[in-house]
Amino acid sequence: MKIIFQDLHKGELKVEVNSLDDLWYLSHCIEASDEVEGRTLRKIKLGDDSGQNTKIVKKPVFLKIKVERIEFEKFSNGLRISGKITQGPEDIPLSSYHTIEIEEGTVIKIIKKSWPKYLLQKIHEACEDKGTKILIIALDRDEVTFALLSASGYKILADLEGEVGKKGYANTQEKEFYEEVAKHVEEYAKRYEVVHIIIGSPAFWKENLLKVIKKSYNTLTSKITLATCNAMGKNAIEEILKRDEVKTVLKQDRTVRETMLVEDLFKEIAKVSLSAYGFKEVKEAAEAHAVKILLVSDEYLREKRESGGYILLDSMMREVERSNGEVHIISSEHDAGKKLIGLGGIGVILKYPLK
Repeated sequence: MKIIFQDLHKGELKVEVNSLDDLWYLSHCIEASDEVEGRTLRKIKLGDDSGQNTKIVKKPVFLKIKVERIEFEKFSNGLRISGKITQGPEDIPLSSYHTIEIEEGTVIKIIKKSWPKYLLQKIHEACEDKGTKILIIALDRDEVTFALLSASGYKILADLEGEVGKKGYANTQEKEFYEEVAKHVEEYAKRYEVVHIIIGSPAFWKENLLKVIKKSYNTLTSKITLATCNAMGKNAIEEILKRDEVKTVLKQDRTVRETMLVEDLFKEIAKVSLSAYGFKEVKEAAEAHAVKILLVSDEYLREKRESGGYILLDSMMREVERSNGEVHIISSEHDAGKKLIGLGGIGVILKYPLK
């Protein structure tokens, strides 16, 4: 999760949702009587009052609602916030009901009369930079911008400009420029311990830089992903961030972290004493305040929503949080997530043996 804006004197906190875990955190932080505002889709009837030639369309609007109900969507990984509209366009009646659907990528503002410390702590926990750093390089023929991407956003590290001769003229200046850029890549990769490097450029500049890196800093090659961009400077960084290549890298990064968590659980299962899996055993561990890490498959969550068993599961997850345990929602799209499903979809690493 990323905090975009806050004014706690007014009770306002604006956040961007970045993961499934964020949805679970928000489901506990948003309460009835809060106000939530954001961009959403609203069904609008177009046509005359006679009912002829009318049609219903979904229109993007910016609304504020007073929250009455908070629930996970039944068939997908989304959070539904429902209540009466308190602010919106003139053609949408106030006090009518609306549901704002929150998913990964959604930006919302939450407004409370006051923010309790424990809820603010939850939000900040969700915003902690738990992911690996990604170095982004936006390259043109004689200019380069370096940026560092983390879970909380990106920051520009440097803008460099080289002295490169006119197009069509072979000279050593271009080679020297790429060598300088490659040296900076190596320095930033080491300084910030980056795991992924994304190089974006128009034309073939990125391939030229990659050749220099392969020759001088070969150990970096496996970390590099190439992307295309047409802008320069900060605009180029923004453009690269929207590319599918970046989304793929971020997804891989999350998969690595989730795989490590599941593997840690299986290591404890092999040792027998500090693990439990299956709803009954996990519930007993949660009630004993013995859970260090709780892993729940997103597929298991969906099943519980559909079967009506989510309230008990949610209560157990809250109990783990209250006893200072960690809760992680694991995607079922990768092999580690499938292994967790094989255990029944839920498992825990314990703080101490129960038996």
